[in-house]
Amino acid sequence: MNFSLFRSALRNVATITYKTNNILNICGAQKITKNIHTTCKQYDLMEFFDEKKNWNESNIRVGRAWKLDELRIKSNTDLHKLWYVLLKERNMLYTMEHECNEQVRLFPNPERIDKVQESMNNIETVVRERNVAYYKLETGETGERPVEDVVNLLGLSEKYQKQEYHLPKFMNSRWVRSYFEHGYINSFAVKKFYRLYKEKLHNEARKARNREFNHVQQLLKRFPDMDMEKLKAEYPNVDIEKAKRSKKARGHFMPKY
Repeated sequence: MNFSLFRSALRNVATITYKTNNILNICGAQKITKNIHTTCKQYDLMEFFDEKKNWNESNIRVGRAWKLDELRIKSNTDLHKLWYVLLKERNMLYTMEHECNEQVRLFPNPERIDKVQESMNNIETVVRERNVAYYKLETGETGERPVEDVVNLLGLSEKYQKQEYHLPKFMNSRWVRSYFEHGYINSFAVKKFYRLYKEKLHNEARKARNREFNHVQQLLKRFPDMDMEKLKAEYPNVDIEKAKRSKKARGHFMPKY
């Protein structure tokens, strides 16, 4: 019964197509035929590889990465489609790179991976901007996970992005024991490390200030008539008057009377 209905439906479609083609021929129009497609063309696992015409190429011409301004004018649907196109392209490039390494061949244009990754990062940035704008409009908050300053096991402060756990902090005996009972933060080793670390940062800052001061002295020695306002704007952390009084900044020129 179902087969007979299907056969009659095909007969009706063929009759309508035949009549339509006759009408187009009578009117002098161009005959247009189109096959019916229900699925896209499939290449199976070959979609993980590049086109065969590019296999032996040493240089493949490609475009640039997608910019933020170009992605901001696209709809969410277009961004979703573009994301999966880039994801498919990235998987293909990783496969080709691995295959070239296995065959001891040069992978052409490896910067393509960087361009695809940059485009995907820009898409994530645009989507995050839209999410933040939506949540601020609806709830007055950003919708992002909160971030707070915490002290790690070495006594250094770092940014921690909060997330959900199946156990609260006070019930997590493993976390409490490592931070409080064992005394990692307040131990002698951590305090010594933190003291030496602060000393290292202080020495680096001191050396940077000395380098800038010596550089200003050399500039004053070579160019005694330079604009002091611009010099102060370029080196705000340097005492210009002190540098002018130093012996290294005097130079070997004759004073003006």
